[in-house]
Amino acid sequence: MQNQIMTSTMPQDGFYAKVCRGMPALIQQWLTLGRGDADQLALILAETARVAGLGDPGETPSGQQLQCWAEGDDLPPHWAMRTALFLLVQMPARPTPESDNEASAWAYCWLRNRDFSNREEALNALPDHLRVKLSHAITAAWADRQGLRLV
Repeated sequence: MQNQIMTSTMPQDGFYAKVCRGMPALIQQWLTLGRGDADQLALILAETARVAGLGDPGETPSGQQLQCWAEGDDLPPHWAMRTALFLLVQMPARPTPESDNEASAWAYCWLRNRDFSNREEALNALPDHLRVKLSHAITAAWADRQGLRLV
């Protein structure tokens, strides 16, 4: 429901609309590739957010809430997306986004997680296996950021 409200108020092809459509897939990647059941993965996500300074989860979500975010029933909060990306890019499995919308969510979080002075710096800081895959999305995210959308 929240996802429908969020995307119905924005241009459907705009960058942030793509980010919103890609959010569930980003969380689903964490659920699929993380080690543990949904409750353990929710705890790891929340604790990592707190320790890494990626946002304040408040109360630790349940595994069921994580599943709801992954299924798109509710949009995941930014701290959860940012933290999922933080963890995914460090995995030896070298996961990559599986769609343009998911790539937009990854790029959005990449720019939110670190401070970059320009697009090239943001692109070059990506792990090697993501650089080509996220090049277009980083370009769109950077343009969106320059338009003050990523504040």
